[in-house]
Amino acid sequence: RREAVALGVDPARVAVGGDSAGGNLAAVAAIAARDAHDPLAAQLLIYPVTDMRAVAPSHATNGQGYLLTNDSIAWFRSHYVPDEASWTDWRASPLLAPDLSRLPRALVITAGYDPLRDEGLQYADALSAAGNRVQYVGFERQIHGFVTMGRVLDEAHTALALAGGFLREALASVAA
Repeated sequence: RREAVALGVDPARVAVGGDSAGGNLAAVAAIAARDAHDPLAAQLLIYPVTDMRAVAPSHATNGQGYLLTNDSIAWFRSHYVPDEASWTDWRASPLLAPDLSRLPRALVITAGYDPLRDEGLQYADALSAAGNRVQYVGFERQIHGFVTMGRVLDEAHTALALAGGFLREALASVAA
């Protein structure tokens, strides 16, 4: 936003988004922006990491045999948040934030065969329960990372079109 004029963009129309660990960072950024009284217009969260404890049921049901495994999650987590005591800090686990109200509208996309599926749904539900505008879409036949697999998975195109439409609508609805 600081460079909005130089970039030729509207500083009121800023959204954040990401997939997997990037979804974690986007969710945390949305909370931090709200707390800094500099709210964002939207957040796009694609199979986001929302709870570093990795305790959602889908970690057990989908933790082996698919692209993202419990072992790889543990490896990534050990490099990002190695101190287990920090896993419950909202800046690592936005699902555990004490206040999820007054956040920008959100689109949360998950994949059915993904260890992160349930925590993505839990986060969408928590955002909604806190009074935020939230859309949740689960691509039940897909695995973690599917949105980057457009050459082989038609549903990747569907998910990206959905994300693009969400962002167009969210950014267009911001008062100029």
